Amino acid sequence: MKSEIIRDLADQAVNKKRSVVVSGHRTSVSLEPIFWDQLRTLATQRRISVNELVTEIDQQRSGSLSSAIRVFVLQSVAK
Repeated sequence: MKSEIIRDLADQAVNKKRSVVVSGHRTSVSLEPIFWDQLRTLATQRRISVNELVTEIDQQRSGSLSSAIRVFVLQSVAK
């Protein structure tokens, strides 16, 4: 049981790079799988695409896009 939990945590700690379209421009973003999963869930709940949600996050960010997405996801799940 412990080894499964440790393996699952290790898998979640590895960043996955994905392509997204932000304001009509293709870029890549590296996030941990749990953040990609939650980002998709939030986009689905809002009935918009992940690209549209990332564009909204991008328009309001001051740091890196990856960090802004993580903060957005954490703030959204904390509500």
